Amino acid sequence: MTVAEALNASGLEAREARILLAAATGFSQAAAIAFPERPLPAESATRFAEFAARRRDGEPVAYILGEQEFYGLRLTVNPAVLIPRPETELLVELALEREFRTVADLGTGCGAIALAIKHERPAGRVIGVEASAAALELARRNAVRLGLEVDWRHGRWCEPLGGERCELIVANPPYVAEGDPHLAALAYEPASALVAGRDGLDAIRAISAQAPAFLAGGGWLLVEHGIGQDARVRELLEHAGLHEVRTWPDLAGIARVSGGRR
Repeated sequence: MTVAEALNASGLEAREARILLAAATGFSQAAAIAFPERPLPAESATRFAEFAARRRDGEPVAYILGEQEFYGLRLTVNPAVLIPRPETELLVELALEREFRTVADLGTGCGAIALAIKHERPAGRVIGVEASAAALELARRNAVRLGLEVDWRHGRWCEPLGGERCELIVANPPYVAEGDPHLAALAYEPASALVAGRDGLDAIRAISAQAPAFLAGGGWLLVEHGIGQDARVRELLEHAGLHEVRTWPDLAGIARVSGGRR
């Protein structure tokens, strides 16, 4: 079987097929395009067929590969954690626009946000909070592999912060409503990292209520949310006593992050 035959038989979108073929064979994606007549070793062909079958069943490419790139960092991922999305890089960019000595990332998952901030601000103290022990262990492993030092803490939202005060708190919490039709396409990812009550705002309610007590004077809380939730999230932040409350759009123009200052 040749490269072209394997790709054509995969039943996958061309880009995804090339990514999985590269992982299965060690060929570069460029080589797959440039040399479609190249024969595939039997072992590589079998591995690629297995990858393609998993993808056709709906498993995300990131889980098949066991990794995902985020803010220039290659992170290990598995079904214990949500796959980092490109739109969440806005949260990192907004964090890096602010001055801080200590920043806490609530619901850190695989550590994507915390590690990206630490990579860009090595002198800053970064705390990563996660309720899932399995996710927290994966975040720790990512930190070790990347050589980045983060203070990892097990618990829900602000509870593990104790009596500390942070100049910045960031969070990409669950914000999908129960019964949302989009959940069907996310079946492989952990529901606990996606779903937050009937309106999708339970986690953001908890964070907005807790976070001000852990912010230093003038400190910022920045929270990612879903499409159409920005007005309600701003209300929650204002009700929590935060000032300068506003919303920022992602590259697609979708209201994606809201925040306020203590």
